[in-house]
Amino acid sequence: MIITISGEAGSGKSSTAKLLALRYKLKHYSTGDLQRDIAKEKGLSINELGQIEEKDSSIDKMVDDRTTKLGETEDSFIMDSWLASFFIPKAIKIFLTADIDERVSRRLKQKRDTESFEEHTVAKEALLEREATNRRRWISLYGFDYKSEENYDLVVDTTDISIEKVVEKIINYLKSKQLVQE
Repeated sequence: MIITISGEAGSGKSSTAKLLALRYKLKHYSTGDLQRDIAKEKGLSINELGQIEEKDSSIDKMVDDRTTKLGETEDSFIMDSWLASFFIPKAIKIFLTADIDERVSRRLKQKRDTESFEEHTVAKEALLEREATNRRRWISLYGFDYKSEENYDLVVDTTDISIEKVVEKIINYLKSKQLVQE
């Protein structure tokens, strides 16, 4: 079973994927991890790689190729990624969404190397701009809108529920499709 977890920034993709991976004893992959690996191979920081990515689609291609290869060579894992649902068509595709202000609040609580904001308004503008930039780029490159809910098997609004409840909703979906038994 391959599950891809996509969604808006701050919606809980990584946390959800990690909990599901633990629950089902599956490997967990993340596009962020693939990007960090590429940055390390190139002797760059993740921020430097991100700056190159905006101008040079070869970095996207490297990440995309690695994602595609995982889908072709492994049968059982969970991956959090904005685009894995596109590159691994046989996966069970989950999309997480949440209210923008809740997502910003979550990001402000996180300590990330690539983002450091102290003010809600500044963080909100940066998050929305990052999503819009990526969305335009991916529609242009792939004709794929990661925010279009029709691309997913299940959409979960995480705004007012705990990560455990998000995982429970996904498990209930998997059970309803007879993909897992418990």
